[in-house]
Amino acid sequence: MAVKTAVVTGAGSGIGRACALGLLADGWTVVLTGRRKDPLEETARLAPDVDRGRAVAVSADITDPAAVDDLFAGVADRFGRLDLLFNNAADTMPYTPTEDVSTEDWHRVMDSIATGTFLCSRAAFGLMKQQSPRGGRIINNGAPSAQAPRPDSIAFTAAKHAVAGLTRSLSLDGRRYDISCGQIDIGNVTPQDRPQPAVRQADDSLRVEPTMDMQHVVDMVRTMAALPAGVNIQSVLIMPSSMPYIGRG
Repeated sequence: MAVKTAVVTGAGSGIGRACALGLLADGWTVVLTGRRKDPLEETARLAPDVDRGRAVAVSADITDPAAVDDLFAGVADRFGRLDLLFNNAADTMPYTPTEDVSTEDWHRVMDSIATGTFLCSRAAFGLMKQQSPRGGRIINNGAPSAQAPRPDSIAFTAAKHAVAGLTRSLSLDGRRYDISCGQIDIGNVTPQDRPQPAVRQADDSLRVEPTMDMQHVVDMVRTMAALPAGVNIQSVLIMPSSMPYIGRG
């Protein structure tokens, strides 16, 4: 069987870690990417022995064009092709009134989500259009906020709207190269290391919202990744059924 190679950004924790482990279980070779090497190596150690040899930790700052170019050049040199990119990495910030959001925080959130997604996708396009057989798949981690924002989240909301636009443009531009691009918007996932915090609602109240197990997210990403070439899930929202979303605001 031909080796299937994936790059997962933000693979050192949370959704990125869980999805990387799920892809490893499905037989993928997974390049685990993030700023810090130690968490990436910890992700690799969490994989069963049978999968661990296909986990490759590579630290890279996805907001740095040169670092991204080096990352994907390394993928090409080592594996010869790239079949999947999961754009998952993101910096966030506390809920903050618009008038109090600093320029530094705005750029940090936008760069990590929107610019990082663009840079990694640009590099992936360069590989996928030239490899043989050509093509591949990009999955972008969006958010329900791209459709219905929460209060005091202007930077995150704007960045995730940008991701939605990137997904559509990549899907369109990828057609001629057999590159598919889809987006997964992820609702509240049960925290593993702390209680679920109360979240401000549109009526200015605070509420602890329902959550779902991370495994549901992992299973959806695995399903998207396993689709045959020429088939795409353009956009999917997975969330707890009782999470405030439909009608929020």
